[in-house]
Parts: sequence; C-alpha cells; structure tokens
Amino acid sequence: MRAKQALIVGVTGISGNNLARRLVASGWDVYGVSRGTGASVDGTNPLTADVRDPASVRAALGDLRPSHVFYCTWSRQATEPENCAVNSAMLANVLEPLVEHVALVTGLKHYLGPFEAYARTPMQTPFREEQPRLEFQNFYYEQEDVLFDAARRAGFGWSVHRPHTMIGWALGNAMNMGVTLALYGALCRETGHPFVFPGSPQQYEGVTDVTDARLLAAQLEWAATTAAARDEAFNCVNGDVFRWREMWRVVAAGLGVEPAEYPGHAQPLETAMKDMGPVWDRLVARHGLRPNALDTLASWWHTDADLGREVETFADMGKSRSLGFLEFQDSRGSFLDVFDALRRERVIPQL
Repeated sequence: MRAKQALIVGVTGISGNNLARRLVASGWDVYGVSRGTGASVDGTNPLTADVRDPASVRAALGDLRPSHVFYCTWSRQATEPENCAVNSAMLANVLEPLVEHVALVTGLKHYLGPFEAYARTPMQTPFREEQPRLEFQNFYYEQEDVLFDAARRAGFGWSVHRPHTMIGWALGNAMNMGVTLALYGALCRETGHPFVFPGSPQQYEGVTDVTDARLLAAQLEWAATTAAARDEAFNCVNGDVFRWREMWRVVAAGLGVEPAEYPGHAQPLETAMKDMGPVWDRLVARHGLRPNALDTLASWWHTDADLGREVETFADMGKSRSLGFLEFQDSRGSFLDVFDALRRERVIPQL
C-alpha cells in the first residue's frame, strides 16, 4: 500500500472537520477540499474547488493521487430529483480511479426517506444495514450506485457510513444540532424565553440516539484501513440510547438554563427564533464573542426536522462491532463537550 494520503471532500463541515483532526493526529498526509468559505484544519493541505464543476476539481487536484478519498459533503436542492442529479454528479467528479479506498458519508435518511417523504413510511427500528431500500427516490441511493459502479470499474475498495444526527465541533454547518441548541440556550438566557423542548411528543418520549462526529471519524479511519470492512455499509451511532425527556435536562444544565415544562406538542425553532438576529448581535457585543451572524451558525430547520419526527429512530451497531469496531461515546458527553468547546472558542457566553 502507498503511504496514507487522504483527500477529504467537505473538510470544513462537521464530519470532514472532525475526520481531518483525527487523521492529522494519526500521521496521515491530509488534503482538504472546500469552497474556501470555512477555516482550514491545522495540519491539513487546503484545496479550493467547487465539486459541482469537474474542471474546478481537476484544477485543484492537479497531479495529486491520494490513497484514500473521504466524501463528507452534500448540496441541498429544491426537490429530490434535483438532489439526486446534483449530489451524485458531485461524488462522481471526485472519484479517482487510482485510489485504494473511497468512503462515502450519508445518513439515516437511508432508512427514513428523503426530505419530501421524510419518515412517511420508515423502516423498522432498530435500523440495520441489510434492510432493503425504500421505494422513494433518494439521493443517498444514487450516490451509493455511483460509488459501486466506479469501484467495480476501477477496483478500489469502498465503505458507506450512515450516521444519525451528528453532534460535534464545526461552525457554519447546516446539520449541527449541538451548536443550534447551544445558541437556543444562550438566547433563552438572554431573553427569558422558556427553554422548551421544541420537538414532537414521539421524540420527547421515544427512544433515540445520536452520532458524535469524533466517533464517525474513528469509524471512517477504521473502515479505510481494515480489510474486513472493505465494500461494506455501516451504521454509525454512539452506542447508547436515550429519551429526550431526560436528555433535555442534561442539555439545559450544560447551557445554564432551566428546562421548561414540555407543552405536549412541537414548537419549531425556525418560528420561535426567526427574529432573534438583532438579539444575538447585542449578546455577542456585550460578551465579547466572535462576531458570527446567527443565521450562519444556527440550523433551526434541520434541528426542527430531527426533533419533530413522529416516528422512533435509532440504529443498530452490531455489524461494525462484529468486524472489530468497538469504540463508544456517551451521548451526554457529546453535547457537553460541544458546549464547552463553544465557550472556549468564544462562540457562546461563559456560564
């Protein structure tokens, strides 16, 4: 095998950022592709490219021939057919026939369905990798097919990773519940708005799980370097389960707010927080925080989608465990670690 040289597509996102940190610490030579809109990770070689444009990708990569490609990005479009067309083409643009392994990060919409039919007829829980695809068009399926076809032609190995809601350090990411809840808590402290769980009764009372981005990074590295994991798809969740009625108290304590009584119905954050931009700006100025605009940090719509589901959602980790991936993350620590990091980096106020 060649020296371990990684190309991470989407290096400034929550999964790519945490993967880059892990691989750099493990001694990999890491190249990170982004559109140039986020901070690069220390120790990586930043590359700027629009992966929707094959010419842009070719110009950015030049003669680089990485041993491993980690695909950790997506582009949300107005409809699922557009999602399929754009996201499958983006993946195809970065598949290099000379690589040894390509890892694709998707998610539990594999089992829940696309946004247009989200959780309408989900698979049975716990979600397992061998369950057949849903009948709906889904860009995750299209991406898998692009990957499988390219691997058959070129002979490289692959892995697919399906995390649940990701919790971890990253700013400006569209799918980061940890940061979104931290901002919600800070605004509730500032305004006296009740820190109420914003989701559905099914999520408040039901069993669920999450994925720490650091654990996903560990699984990505493991699958890329473990022969038994070649050409396999893996769920990736922390390994514990919880109910939000209990976790909400943990989150509230971590943010220094009192948890409000749950009203028995969803109260979406996208509505409750829609006029909070000026409030956030005043809070930032008074506490001397980093000058990030609220709408570049918070992902109200995505947290609403996760917490507003009316079905039970959790995944089985037996497959990767049976092949040797035994890492575990306590989900309470996932949230509390992110809150600590946000305070340390002056993104939210100190308690």
